[in-house]
Amino acid sequence: MPLSHPRTARRPEAADGDGELERLRAEVRDLRARARVYPLISQAQGMLQERYALADGESAFALLQRASQRYNVKLRTLANLLVTVERPDDRETLWFPRRVRHPQPDLAFTTAHTSGSGSRGAVLKAVLSHTLAVTDTGMGNVQLADRARGGLSIEEHTGLTPDFVDFFAHVGEDGTSCAQAARDVAQVTVREVESAPVFTEPARQAILAAGSRACHSVPLTTASGLCVGMVSAHMDRPLRGLTPTQVKALDGMGVQAGRWLAWHDYTVVLDALEYLHALGRARRGARLRRS
Repeated sequence: MPLSHPRTARRPEAADGDGELERLRAEVRDLRARARVYPLISQAQGMLQERYALADGESAFALLQRASQRYNVKLRTLANLLVTVERPDDRETLWFPRRVRHPQPDLAFTTAHTSGSGSRGAVLKAVLSHTLAVTDTGMGNVQLADRARGGLSIEEHTGLTPDFVDFFAHVGEDGTSCAQAARDVAQVTVREVESAPVFTEPARQAILAAGSRACHSVPLTTASGLCVGMVSAHMDRPLRGLTPTQVKALDGMGVQAGRWLAWHDYTVVLDALEYLHALGRARRGARLRRS
């Protein structure tokens, strides 16, 4: 039986130490993720508790949870919109009495089942899958505009390291190619991450550490030209650039996806808020428990 070379053999305690270090790093990432979401949920709970005279914060959370589950909308998404839209008129039964409903937009880059399901998660996965297929890579992520904080927040990703996802969980308006693409509402190609001036140095190092050497970002835009999200593909090699055919395909996808996301926000998410409002009015002053 061959023996390991004494200079390269790993001691069991060293392997155990590496495992413990990674466990601690994962724990820190999880704590940071919770810290990013907790203030938003807490703010939404406080607003609901005051608005419907609920018994406690737990009752407010239960109200959010019921609307979230009924309409398949993430708690974070629901809370984000709740804290940024105008509060309902106490004289009105409906929160949005003059809302105009529009049909769900078609999505040519995905299946009818995916687009017709009304699931934002399924559509975002299709956006990412289509982008990676067009750019011929296995790394990428989708971000959505953060109404409460500004900037962009990661919603879907594949092929990227946990440290990358943690570092770029939320980005502001400067220091990254996706921020530039959102600001300019235009596709941005970074041919070489190592030398591109668009990145701050910490962002550059985080991208390189994930194995990305080039990237391409595509804004997801509404009919009025507003950027509501971003999809980015990352390559493990420098990039000469995309072909006109690739750029056109991604541009069409970005327009369709952006219009679908706007429809989802102003139809499905507002439906969830309407339900929450009706339930809150009906259970005013009550004590609710999460399911």
